Amino acid sequence: MAKTRIIAAAVALAFAGSAYAGVVTLDGHHLTMDQAWEVANGQSTVEIAPSARQNLILSHKLVMEAAAQGKPVYGLTTGVGLNKDKKLFDANGKLTKEVLDASRAFNYNAFRAHSAGIGPMMPENLARLSMVIRLNTMLAGQSGAQVRVADLYREFLNKHITPEIPSRGTIGEADILLASHVGSVMIGEWRARVDGRLMSGAEALKAKGITPLVPEGKDALAVLSNSSVAMAYALDGYKKALQVTKTTPVVFGLSLEGLNGNVAPFLPQTVAVRPFPGLDKAAESLRLSLKGSYLWQPAKDRPLQDPLSYRTTVYALAEANNALADLKKVIDVQINAGDDNPATILNAKQDYRSESKQVANYFIDGKEVNGAIIPSANFEVLPVALALQRASLAVAHLSHNAVQRTIHLSDEHFTGLTRFLTAPGNKGHAFGAIQKAFMGMHVDTMALAQPVSLYGMPVAGDIEDTFTQLLQAGQRLGQIAENTRYVYGLELLHGAQAIDLRRQKSGNFAMSSDTAKLYNAFRKVSPYVDRDRQFTDDIENAAKLIGSWN
Repeated sequence: MAKTRIIAAAVALAFAGSAYAGVVTLDGHHLTMDQAWEVANGQSTVEIAPSARQNLILSHKLVMEAAAQGKPVYGLTTGVGLNKDKKLFDANGKLTKEVLDASRAFNYNAFRAHSAGIGPMMPENLARLSMVIRLNTMLAGQSGAQVRVADLYREFLNKHITPEIPSRGTIGEADILLASHVGSVMIGEWRARVDGRLMSGAEALKAKGITPLVPEGKDALAVLSNSSVAMAYALDGYKKALQVTKTTPVVFGLSLEGLNGNVAPFLPQTVAVRPFPGLDKAAESLRLSLKGSYLWQPAKDRPLQDPLSYRTTVYALAEANNALADLKKVIDVQINAGDDNPATILNAKQDYRSESKQVANYFIDGKEVNGAIIPSANFEVLPVALALQRASLAVAHLSHNAVQRTIHLSDEHFTGLTRFLTAPGNKGHAFGAIQKAFMGMHVDTMALAQPVSLYGMPVAGDIEDTFTQLLQAGQRLGQIAENTRYVYGLELLHGAQAIDLRRQKSGNFAMSSDTAKLYNAFRKVSPYVDRDRQFTDDIENAAKLIGSWN
């Protein structure tokens, strides 16, 4: 508990003392991941583009016009899930006080009944990230919620009100049991952190001078029926995995120098034989990481061919790069488009309206606004889930190669150095026992890399019978990247030791500028291992260096 309080206080001080770097203006279509992280980390405020605000106003008018006309609208005039056939109220062409009271009662109950997640709570920056994402997707104009809801998202972000959002409890077809906690705070219930301090939702609103939301129409559905929580973890996983791929060339390069390995597998002549997508760029990055290295000069004791984990890393890196590039594409679509069901579409195209009474029933022609409210599957996030799983598998292959490379660095038959990279005069274990550490991390990664999007069973009266497990897919990629960061750190520990031993054996030799920079930075926090010592701090220091390297 004491540790938790210290962390919360640190977050509060960081937010309170930070000067905003700028303003991110959201319009529903042009949010970048970098901008989303700026807001999530308290570096920028958010504003709503005037055009997007106007679309929200008109979208809400369209929804209320539909209700006034007695149109059946999912989540508005009818219930949700299996209760889609349960009529909530019938306006009969007029929105009376009784009708609005019924709508508001439904919205309050929706927030309460759907706030049913499982802890632990999301880290504060990821909870904020989820709100940035949802605000932007709402501004795409398909939610039909009051503009007040969007304003509350903006105020929560700018005034540092962060609802407590559980991190588990969704099957990947909208995070209804998790995102609903944001709405619960909007109505003055549940709990939130204000400048890092935990308090009730009512206290949080009062502390920042905010009037609670009186939800009606599609407000509740707009707040809870989206994938913003899972997408926050998707962005987090992408960011961590990207750091792994960025550091792969220099970690590999230093390891290859420690091995006295061969550059042949990633020469342009070699990879051009089978020009798989991205292979040439991956090979180029490996060559650049070794520019100026002694490995470009012949050595009589250098083997003609290295172990496969060295030779095939260029392929593993290429596939990881490709997977993350594809993941970025679908993330950019998901965070810049509406994912509401039903979709409220202003000035909707007239396709099939004149020839189908079924389709015509979705259209609303009002005095002030025209459009359609159409049932959809726009909540479906399978493209993102599949991309996350592919990226997880690709990064797991990077981990596999790193584990095998590190094992070979400890084997005198491959390096020509000492067994377990033991320093002369050291009568202890050296790196003999440490292999269990990176193997344990990789076994965890192997389990996490298994696909999850097909797992599940029908719920909600059997009507919700598909699942993507997007949240788990995003969290798994993030954990795989974290594991690989430690695996790379352990490879760095071995590679640096191999460099030192090779210098003792062969005299001074040229490292590349990139590998020398990493080696020198590492040696500042982890000295040469001349005798056995506790390695836990060395491993942590190495992993931190990998995580911050650019």
